[in-house]
Amino acid sequence: MQTRTLGTQGLTTSAIGYGSMGISLAYGPGDEQEGIAAIRKAHELGVTFFDTAELYGWGANEEIVGRAVKSFRDEVVIATKFGFTRDGGFDSRPEHIRDVVENSLRRLGVDHIDVLYQHRVDPSVPIEDVAGTVKELIDAGKVKYFGLSEAGPETMRRAHAVHPVSALQTEYSLFERDVEVLLPVLNELGIGFVPYSPLGRGFLTDTAKPAAEYDETDMRSWDARWQPGNFEKNVDATRRLTDLAAAKDATVAQLALAWLLAQGEHIVPIPGTRSAKRVEENVGAVDLSLTEADLARISEILPTGGFGARYPEGMSPTWQ
Repeated sequence: MQTRTLGTQGLTTSAIGYGSMGISLAYGPGDEQEGIAAIRKAHELGVTFFDTAELYGWGANEEIVGRAVKSFRDEVVIATKFGFTRDGGFDSRPEHIRDVVENSLRRLGVDHIDVLYQHRVDPSVPIEDVAGTVKELIDAGKVKYFGLSEAGPETMRRAHAVHPVSALQTEYSLFERDVEVLLPVLNELGIGFVPYSPLGRGFLTDTAKPAAEYDETDMRSWDARWQPGNFEKNVDATRRLTDLAAAKDATVAQLALAWLLAQGEHIVPIPGTRSAKRVEENVGAVDLSLTEADLARISEILPTGGFGARYPEGMSPTWQ
C-alpha cells in the first residue's frame, strides 16, 4: 500500500482510507458483523486510516470501529468528529468538545484520538475557540491532529493561525466538484484533503438503482442524483466511465478513486462499504495509473460533475 502525508504535522496514512459511516447510518439497515469484517479486510490489505464520528449512530459506530481495530489499534490512524447535536443543530462550545472527546475515547477503547475533526462549522462559536480547545486536547495527549470538515477559506485560515490544521474533509468525487475551489487554499496552508463519498454515494460502483428501489432509511431514496431526469444522465455517464475503466482492466470504482488520487499528492479518499470484497476492489485503485489521455476522456464525460445537487436546498454547508 502506498502512503501519503496529510498536513505538515507528521500525519501519514495509507493512500486509500476507510469511511465507516455506512455501517450505521444513511445507507439502509446495517450489519455490524459485515462492517467489522470489512474494516479488518481493509487493514489486512494495508489500509491504515479509519474514519468515524459521534454522529454515526450516536456512538454506536465508534464502538464498532473500536472493536474492529482493537487487535491492531497501534498500527492505524483513527479519526472521529464532534459538533452536531441530536436535534440536528451544532455545538462546538469548548465544554461540549471536551465531553465528546471523553465519550469518543471510551467508545473507541483508545487512549488518544489520532485525528479530531470539527464535523461542521458552528456559526455561534468562534473558530479560534474551537482550535484553541483542540490544541489543549493535543497538548494533553488526548488528540494528535486537528481537522475540519466542510469549512471554507476564512475558517481554515483563522483556525490554522491558532493551531495547524492537518486535514480538511469534504465531499469530492467525479460527481461532486464544487470543493475544487478550495484546493489552492489547502495547498497554500499545507493542509491535506480527505474526500468523503468519493464514489458518489455508491453511484460510481455501477450498481445504482432508481431512488424508489432503496429502503426509506437510505439517503439515496431522496438524493437528487437518483431522481428521474438526473438518474438517467448519471447512469449514462457512469456507463461511459465503466467502458473506459474496462479498457484498463479496472472497475469504474477503481477509476473514480484513481482519478481522485491523481488530483494531488496530499489527497486521501475514504470510500465506505460493508463488503470485504468491495474493500479489496477499492484498494486496487492505488495501483491504477491514469494517463493524460485517460484524464482528458474523463473530463469529456463529466466536465463539471454529475447531475443533481448533493443536498436538498438549505442543507448544503456554506463555506466561509
